[in-house]
Amino acid sequence: MSEQESDGAKHERYEVRIPTQDENEDQEEENDIKCNVCTSTDMIIQEENIADSASQQDLNIHGSETNKIISSSDIGNSTATVKILLMPERQMITVAFTIGHTILDLKNHFAAELRVPSDVIQIALDEKCVDDDQTLMDLGVQPHGMIQFEMSSLDPENYPMRPVKPQQEYNMPDVITVRVQTDTYQDVVVEIERATQGKPFLGGYRHKVTKAEYHHAAVQTMAKKRPDRGIEMFSRDTQTVELRNQAQQCSRNASTQMTKIGCYVSNMDDKLLIPTGTYITADEYHSKRLRAVITLQTYVRRWLAKRFTDSLRQAKELHLAWLENEKRWKKEEKDQEIKEEYQRRMNPQRKADFDLLYNALKKWRIVEEERINANFSGAERKAALCALLEQETRFISYIERHRTAACEKNQDKAIQALLNKCAEPKRWHAFDGKVTQMDTQFTIRASELRDLYNSITEAQFTKDERLDVLLTLKDTVKDHKCKLTQEIVDLIDREVDLLMREVKKKNLDGLRKRISTLFLQYIKTPAFNPEVSKHLRVPQDPADLRKNIYLCSGCNEYQSSSDFSLKTNRSAVGLCRRCKELDNEAFRREDLCPYKNILKHLHETEAELSPESKISYLLQEQDLRYLVDVLWGAQSALSGWKDLHDLLLVRWEKSSDWSPWNCILLTKDEATAHLTMENIRKAYDAVVIRNVKHKHALARKYFSQIPAMAEWLHDAELQPAALGNLLVSKPITKVTK
Repeated sequence: MSEQESDGAKHERYEVRIPTQDENEDQEEENDIKCNVCTSTDMIIQEENIADSASQQDLNIHGSETNKIISSSDIGNSTATVKILLMPERQMITVAFTIGHTILDLKNHFAAELRVPSDVIQIALDEKCVDDDQTLMDLGVQPHGMIQFEMSSLDPENYPMRPVKPQQEYNMPDVITVRVQTDTYQDVVVEIERATQGKPFLGGYRHKVTKAEYHHAAVQTMAKKRPDRGIEMFSRDTQTVELRNQAQQCSRNASTQMTKIGCYVSNMDDKLLIPTGTYITADEYHSKRLRAVITLQTYVRRWLAKRFTDSLRQAKELHLAWLENEKRWKKEEKDQEIKEEYQRRMNPQRKADFDLLYNALKKWRIVEEERINANFSGAERKAALCALLEQETRFISYIERHRTAACEKNQDKAIQALLNKCAEPKRWHAFDGKVTQMDTQFTIRASELRDLYNSITEAQFTKDERLDVLLTLKDTVKDHKCKLTQEIVDLIDREVDLLMREVKKKNLDGLRKRISTLFLQYIKTPAFNPEVSKHLRVPQDPADLRKNIYLCSGCNEYQSSSDFSLKTNRSAVGLCRRCKELDNEAFRREDLCPYKNILKHLHETEAELSPESKISYLLQEQDLRYLVDVLWGAQSALSGWKDLHDLLLVRWEKSSDWSPWNCILLTKDEATAHLTMENIRKAYDAVVIRNVKHKHALARKYFSQIPAMAEWLHDAELQPAALGNLLVSKPITKVTK
């Protein structure tokens, strides 16, 4: 296919593939021949835009002409490629020229093309002028070779060498140079033969998207003539109908005539046939077929039974493998829990870890008190209890040491988290989902202060590096005149003086701690770091202090509403979080981690089953503790398992949202089996269902006091009736006679 209209492009070299024929064989072979197109009388100018109109030229390139030119014995009539560089425009012109012609002939040729007199044209080779009577052969040009001249004008003012204008339409040259690959590469000059006939229109198609039209191209080379056999032949492929024969079975009538009265049929050609086998009756035949069917059924049933037993065996093996994996997975999970709990006890970092330690201390004290009360009495009992108290005091001191170390470590993390929050850029999501970040002047300021604080707290700096950091800090804080900055500058001068006196680093730890503390206070001041005002707990506006402030009845201090943990059924604020923690560590020493894990699992499962469920998110750890310990007795409703780490709260009715009056406390395995049941009324007996409904009624009565849950409760009038039917026994009526 060739496109009807094509855009103009820059052409310096054309790569053409020319088919050649083998004269000794009829089979055509295709050889890749690389052609370098040169110009003849119509010059092809390099680095100019030429309109590609190759589809309008008729070319007929004969590979046999190549062999004729190569085998020519007249060397003087051979051609070579001549490249002319026009000076001073430095425009390159390429022509095919006979090597037997002189330089004067070359000048006459270009004088006609450039329209200048031939006597003002000067041709130079390697910056040396060439005589007019010299030929290309005298200059050492071989047949089909190449040479480059420089052409200039002797009178550039009157007869300048003007650049040749690019042609508007591309014309195929009469001669091209073809590079043929045999054992080596060889350049061959090929003459182009112009075809006299026009190409026939063979049709084409149009692109539906680009609307470009494409025409079928005709063959450029002359078709090979077949040898004349002397017989005139015609083709009838399009005139003959293709037929197909098919036999048809037709009905034939036949008759049989026997001898009778009035009709004689000769029996001379009749044959007498005698059966050679045993005659089988119908009963024998059917009994034989029945025995064969029974035999086949026997083998089929054996094959079906064997396949069924194999499937049962495979199912059993898979089930045993599954049970083994479940057992191993549960054991690994239990070991991991024990390992994590041991790690939490040995290296406590969070409040929950210290609650675990105090809870373990409480259990240990209870066991020791029971042992002392059982084995001792009187003065020995008092002495054992005093020793127990001293040992408990030592354990408490060890726990508090861990708390102090953890607070220091957590304080450093909290400071870094605060500095990173202040320095992070502003982010927002675009309509295409991409995240856009922007640094403001306040975040850039916070980022600089964060980097400076990290440099101040770095302890691995050398003396010179420490001095550079101190000078940078001094230049940063001295711009603001206040008591805090003046104190920081005085401490910096003091450390610089001590560093110059070669004081040891360990003697400077206290001074460096004071500098870092004061600089942190400087960073937390909104006047010096405006971005930090968004992350401080204490609001800077005094008017904001009057909002959501409550008095703690324990420490008698005013705290923010976020410092109080309220139960869902309580109307007063009560104690703050810190007072509750102290009260728990001193008296109750409860560990709410198991209840937190149950509540976390409840949130995850409800988010998967019903994302719109809200009741589970209203409960806190204390509410869940009452639901598990008081209502369900801290044990499974089916098996009575009491390990809280293995218990879960799941839905009783799977189709309804979770609520305290639609739940059941089960182990992990029992919960998985319970959620797969379709009808729980048929799965459980009446006693289990009655106990579960009783606990649901108690939960409904307890949690009905919460205003937030009022919209999910049933009608208030139906609650006492339902509760009375379960809890209140009906009086026995006496019948008097």
